[in-house]
Amino acid sequence: MNGQYIERIEIEALWNGRKHICWDLQPGVNILSGVNGVGKSTILNRVIMHLLDIDKEVRRNDGVHLTIFPHEAKSVDFEVIRSFDRPMLSSDLMNKVTETQLQTELDLHIYHLQRKWLDYQVNLSNRMVELFTSQDPEAAAKVQELAGEKAHFQDIIDDLFIDTGKTIKRDQNEIYFDSYGETISAYKLSSGEKQMLIILLTVLVQNKRPFVLFMDEPEVSLHVEWQQRLIDLLIDLNPNVQIILTTHSPAVIMNGWSDRVTDVEDIEV
Repeated sequence: MNGQYIERIEIEALWNGRKHICWDLQPGVNILSGVNGVGKSTILNRVIMHLLDIDKEVRRNDGVHLTIFPHEAKSVDFEVIRSFDRPMLSSDLMNKVTETQLQTELDLHIYHLQRKWLDYQVNLSNRMVELFTSQDPEAAAKVQELAGEKAHFQDIIDDLFIDTGKTIKRDQNEIYFDSYGETISAYKLSSGEKQMLIILLTVLVQNKRPFVLFMDEPEVSLHVEWQQRLIDLLIDLNPNVQIILTTHSPAVIMNGWSDRVTDVEDIEV
């Protein structure tokens, strides 16, 4: 992986001073396991809050220390995906959007990703135009490769949703689906379909830039076959993503990722 990533996580006084954590990460896939209540989500949340503070240039003694590559970097690009599709009860959240179909937190996540999807397509078109007007002898091949990235994402979604008869409508700027002849919005998907769409779209719109993806038990709404394919699909869409996730599911690591698993007990000092 080229670019920035987190090399090491150290957390002091994680639970009232009783546990310290030292976790050496790999640039690619990092999976944290452990029984319920051992602190997997707590570790992720502490790191995420620390990164949010860094991004806002807030400095506080939160007991979290990160080693980032390159070492001179002062921040790191990251995204966070939660698992649970809770009702969107906050009036503040509801007042921030005008889309009446939004009912849950996953809906709100999709709403924001739709904007990024539009930006992604505009950027893709601009890059194609630049190539067409350049003197690059390989411009045509590069344009075809760029166009193929978007189509590849759409093919993946169609393949995943084939059992429920849904396919992405490719003549729409926003993401809509054909479902047995009826056009439906992404907000009408099942919780598992929304979750998978959010995860894959979050990775795609990074345009293969290096970034860190935090996922807390992403398998919760996904059936076993999707769990098995999840990590491979993410790396396929962006080989430069550093994945840091917690999981209970053996299926998530089934496709050759067992050597990337760390048990919470193994990083307690």
